[in-house]
Amino acid sequence: MSEPNPGPAEGPGSGPALASASARTAAAAAAKVGGGRGRRSRTPRGGIRGREGLAGWLFVSPVLVVLGLFLVVPIVMALWVSLSDWNGQGSPFSSGVHFVGGRNYEPLLTEPGLAQSDFMTSLRNNAYYVLFVVPLQTALALGLALLVNGRRLKGKGFFRTAYYFPAVTSSVAISVVFLFLFSSSGVVNSLLAKIGVDGPAWFADPRGIIHLALGAFGVHDDAPPSALADTTVGGLSLWDWISGPSVAMCAVIALVVWTTAGTFMLMFLAALQDIPLEVEEAAEIDGTGRWQRFRHVTLPMLRPTLFLVLTLGLIGTWQVFDQIYVMTKGGPGKTTLTPAFLSYQSSFVNNDWGQGSAIAFILFLIIVAMTLLQRFVLRDKDEARAKAATRRAAKAARSGSGPTTDVHGGTR
Repeated sequence: MSEPNPGPAEGPGSGPALASASARTAAAAAAKVGGGRGRRSRTPRGGIRGREGLAGWLFVSPVLVVLGLFLVVPIVMALWVSLSDWNGQGSPFSSGVHFVGGRNYEPLLTEPGLAQSDFMTSLRNNAYYVLFVVPLQTALALGLALLVNGRRLKGKGFFRTAYYFPAVTSSVAISVVFLFLFSSSGVVNSLLAKIGVDGPAWFADPRGIIHLALGAFGVHDDAPPSALADTTVGGLSLWDWISGPSVAMCAVIALVVWTTAGTFMLMFLAALQDIPLEVEEAAEIDGTGRWQRFRHVTLPMLRPTLFLVLTLGLIGTWQVFDQIYVMTKGGPGKTTLTPAFLSYQSSFVNNDWGQGSAIAFILFLIIVAMTLLQRFVLRDKDEARAKAATRRAAKAARSGSGPTTDVHGGTR
């Protein structure tokens, strides 16, 4: 019987071992040749890409110059004024102007007195203003956007223009109109009289609406609880802190919500039109109701636009000035005084430029802090967890430990 042919003998220099070694040698040679070619064919720094970069900088240089002259330089000057004893005469960088550090900030934050009381009053008023305006204008803008985005609505162009028109009208002109509407014998009080309500003197009423609500339960402004009246924070009693927006401030709130909702409506409308129609149709086929589709489909897809609208609304409401200047001048009883108007008053009326600039920079820090807080609250939690996991993996790779496997077979 013949024995089967054992085939070619496999040794250390033949078969799979030889093929593997040959492959590694070829790959190394290719890498070496490719690396050499890469070094020889590298585009010089001043080549085509370099000229494109130079052209880009030349195109944007006019905008950078304008921003530097009219934005960066004034901010730096205002910061220096807030830290100096400049009196508004001459240049703030002259030799007669001295650095005083935080002396302009101390009367506002740490020293009891009229300056601290006015500043804390302005913060209280503006905080209530933000608390009411931002949610109301956002909800109204979203509601109007959903309305004009409806498939069955006729005359969409007319309604979009009508809702947006107040946003492009002069705020001073609208403020003057609202002065007549909310006067004692104006249209608003006339309409309230038809339903048996005696309207207040809107722009002359300093009472807070929370105090008015507590008055219905027997807690009156002329005899507040001693625990609230005797406890002082920042120059104001707790009873003053919980007053709520005044009746005069409520009229300003109504004006601002009406004028700003149109701008934010367009932002929401653009975002709604970017939502694929197939997504809504699929949710409708699955048997979801209108509210369920809005809550679980539409609203999550509007998250970036919602963040933009809330951020712009937050910044705008903390900087309110023109309506206060035209309608109330901070009255009655300083119940519509805001930090922006107080900064103007301190600088241009009282000639205390250092304190006015200090108020402006404190307001800037408040806006930055509120924006960061809002960004944290509205962040995408799934995306944040994914980024955190990526950072942990990168840190583990740098330390050389690498990912570990738990008892269930998962990677940590």
